[in-house]
Amino acid sequence: MPEWLVLVLGILMACAVVVSLVVLRQRRSTDDDPSETPDVIEYMTMMTGVVYAIVLGLAIAGVWEARNVADEVVADEAQALHEVYERAQVLPSAERDRIRSDVDDYVRHTVSTEWPHMKKSGELTVRGGQLLTELREDVLDYRPRTTREEQAYAAMADRVAAVDAARTEREGSAEPTLPGVVWVGLFAGAVVSVGMLFALQIQRSARELLLAGLFTALIAFLLFLVWRFDSPFSRGLTDPMDAFTSLFPRSTRG
Repeated sequence: MPEWLVLVLGILMACAVVVSLVVLRQRRSTDDDPSETPDVIEYMTMMTGVVYAIVLGLAIAGVWEARNVADEVVADEAQALHEVYERAQVLPSAERDRIRSDVDDYVRHTVSTEWPHMKKSGELTVRGGQLLTELREDVLDYRPRTTREEQAYAAMADRVAAVDAARTEREGSAEPTLPGVVWVGLFAGAVVSVGMLFALQIQRSARELLLAGLFTALIAFLLFLVWRFDSPFSRGLTDPMDAFTSLFPRSTRG
């Protein structure tokens, strides 16, 4: 049985049990005081608001953490590439130029081609993987001849591995953080929370209308924040690609 079907059946069964108990209690009891109903509604409204605030807060914290992780992943990838580029300085001119050319090609492709493709489809390009493979092969195929070259070689090999790991994590961060079922819950909770205002029999006074409008605007704003941070590479407050453009201005220009 699909999980979504189990969830729907569980919700329907829980609602059916509660409604049945309330109906049976009303049929057996003849001395109910209708004046108690507003107190019950106020309690339900309070609990609905508290539960929804907790869920909404967890959603905001989750997408904010995912955004920070995405920024760190891109910064690590760019910094590792920069280390490879700089440490190639101690190699002979032919090997140095070849490795630096590989780095420039990878950065140029990442910024100009792979990044737009990643934001649109949530996947990396095959060409980007091929360019990284060429960089790794050129680094690992070199045979150091001096102690200084051996140190640079070991450091560059480690940095290439770090680039590969960061690239894999970047692909994982390209997709939205929250699944669709969470969005259903967030929007349903917003409708219920705002709808409870009508259960309280809100009047048309200026004060009550102002508070209702502010409450609704607050929920809409918080949902917008969740949506904004849910896809950090497409809708983040800052552009993570700045890590590449700042370290490789010549490769990313134009």
